Amino acid sequence: MQELEEQGTAIMTYTITQAERENFAEQGFALVRSLFSKADIRLLSLYARADREFVSSATSREDAKGGTTTLSLSNELRDDLYSAVVRLPRVASNMAQLLGDEVYHYHHKMMLKEPLVGGAWEWHQDYGYWYDFGCLYPTMGSCFIAVDRATQENGCLQIIPGSHHIGRIDHGKVGGQTGADLERVDAILERLPVEHVEMEPGDGLFFHGNLLHRSDQNTSSDPRWSLICCYNTKGNDPYKESRHPRYSPLELIEDANFGTLAQQHLARLETR
Repeated sequence: MQELEEQGTAIMTYTITQAERENFAEQGFALVRSLFSKADIRLLSLYARADREFVSSATSREDAKGGTTTLSLSNELRDDLYSAVVRLPRVASNMAQLLGDEVYHYHHKMMLKEPLVGGAWEWHQDYGYWYDFGCLYPTMGSCFIAVDRATQENGCLQIIPGSHHIGRIDHGKVGGQTGADLERVDAILERLPVEHVEMEPGDGLFFHGNLLHRSDQNTSSDPRWSLICCYNTKGNDPYKESRHPRYSPLELIEDANFGTLAQQHLARLETR
């Protein structure tokens, strides 16, 4: 049972449970239903879809079948609503609990799977990429926040529970993306099951940097947007410079302030 305190429809605090910590350690993920209230996630959705600068900065990559995946990524925290989400204790503090160390912002990204055209993401580990940026340990993780409903039809995330115990797998080019070694992935799929993570808007999936995951193309008439907040641990400060940041303390904001902040950011965006 999630430990939540609510005021109206807005979640004020969230504390990861012991059972969720154990599942993260054993299976590599923790799925939290209603991490954001319907009202709060609606504000984030409105903000993202009205953010012309964000949409114009998005880039596309082809999957193995030629489908197009679109994302907008930032290595910096700015005065915007996405960065506010990164700083929320319900996201950052719980990630620190799961990884066992203080965390800092590594990057964040909005994933845009549009109806009928949103491409797939091939099997990969996030640490499969991040390893190359000077991170010696896989003590890294992400929180996938569903902005839209995620279903099998519109390309929800697929994970292989327990695959983070295998360790980092070599990655190479798969279409226009970088994916895990397919021979090894095939061997893993013979031994471990795949789980489709269907999510409602506001649900959050915390997952380990070595957890294998992918998603199918969006063949439905529904969009599947999501915000992914990625963190590194203080003790894993990279040994070299890269496009991703090195350690600096993460300044948190109060969970209870998110709704007000979201309304302020949305109002400011609408006046541009």
